[in-house]
Amino acid sequence: MNSQRLILVTGASGYVGGRLVRDLVSDKCAVRVLVRDAQKVKEQPWAKDVEIVEGNANNLADMRRALNGVHTAFYLLHSINAGKNFDEVENAMAQNFAAAAEAEEISQIIYLGGIANDKNRSQHLASRMNTGTQLASGKVPVLELRAGIIIGSGSASFEMLRHLTHRLPIMTTPKWVSNLTQPISIRDALYYLRKCAQLPTPVSKICDIGGTEVLSYADMMQKFAKLSGLRKRWIVQVPVLTPKLSSLWIGFVTPVPTSLARPLVESLISEVVADPQKSIDSIIAPPSEGFIDVEGAIKLALSRIADHEVVTRWSDAAYPTAPWQKAQSDPDWAGEMVLRDRREQTTDASSAALWQAIESIGGENGWYGADFLWYLRGLLDRLFGGVGLRRGRRDPLTLHVGESLDFWRVEELDRGVRLKLYAEMVLPGKAWLEFTIIEKGGKRTVRQEASFSPRGLGGQLYWYAVLPFHIFVFPTMMRNLIRKANRTDYANS
Repeated sequence: MNSQRLILVTGASGYVGGRLVRDLVSDKCAVRVLVRDAQKVKEQPWAKDVEIVEGNANNLADMRRALNGVHTAFYLLHSINAGKNFDEVENAMAQNFAAAAEAEEISQIIYLGGIANDKNRSQHLASRMNTGTQLASGKVPVLELRAGIIIGSGSASFEMLRHLTHRLPIMTTPKWVSNLTQPISIRDALYYLRKCAQLPTPVSKICDIGGTEVLSYADMMQKFAKLSGLRKRWIVQVPVLTPKLSSLWIGFVTPVPTSLARPLVESLISEVVADPQKSIDSIIAPPSEGFIDVEGAIKLALSRIADHEVVTRWSDAAYPTAPWQKAQSDPDWAGEMVLRDRREQTTDASSAALWQAIESIGGENGWYGADFLWYLRGLLDRLFGGVGLRRGRRDPLTLHVGESLDFWRVEELDRGVRLKLYAEMVLPGKAWLEFTIIEKGGKRTVRQEASFSPRGLGGQLYWYAVLPFHIFVFPTMMRNLIRKANRTDYANS
């Protein structure tokens, strides 16, 4: 590692941040990461090669502790999922970070924002610009890189593009699909970020970064259809489709929830094209091997998905709980009671086969029976503004702490022994689903427990209303899980 220059990466559990840390470690840099929960990154392949600091971006003391001794800090934080006032949250975080960076006398801040060259900017793009302004309000030089759509396996923009094109051969779309955009591949975006860590002297400047092509969103959908072996999509523009209606539709047919789709859609209303006057070429030369064009970026992303090599996903960032849910960090007594559905079954199946069945649950693998009920619950969740089932899994076989799994998030994982999932669906309370393998007397007992901490009377009524479904769903899940483990043992024998 380079001990002379300590680099801080914020947002290390996010889509770009997780990949940047991997690349900086590969470059032999000394890296410190700032995360709210160290458990979310403990299973990352780079976790043992970096210094991990827990902290909250709204806490000045936490930021000073994270920035102490740092030369270059990457600011990759956003609060797009924080609700309607996410811009106020982002403004406060940026102000706090700038003050801490100045107090700790760091040399350089690198910020990844969004291209915004239209006066009628969306709330999302305006907030991205304001974040850059707040970061630059102190004495620390800020190099702000502004990018448009980032194409890469697991990005929210790419998932939106992929699922809209796959699922809708005929699309009624708003006028913004004809607006021009200049996408950049995640590989090229990371190239610039990595080079920023090696700047010989601090830089204070705003630079746009983009790929080689300027095209419309509709053009990108047609390119995607062609590369996926699909017929040309019929795109019918309908002027009455507002951003709100568009985001509701996107939330219904893609894995991206409405709350995230809306700011993304609003950003597409403005043309997002790099300004030649804000070129980064004088600071960082273009990649020697050239940029990846749109078709190449789509091909690379599709190959990563097909090979199950998606390193990070848009859903790695935690989804905010509904306003009636208590914070996940509240004490055990905060919900006043915990209602449980616990089932146990002893089997001769091996621990390895049982764990394989447990860890591969959800996503395209399904939930071991009654999948139509899980689908209906996911659909209901989407109708109430939740994430639904379509987030799926990052990998069909393995899980990591902190990643999403349909409308759950992996809260705890003791590989081979225990998996605990926390519900991010819309609920009048907090819910968990837990699987444990217990070895005793040469046999294995599988314990499956659904627990719910209700929020008031409404939460209790909800629990008892869904009990009839539990009586059908959970025994079926247990039975089929063990059946799958037995089949695995038989196949390996």
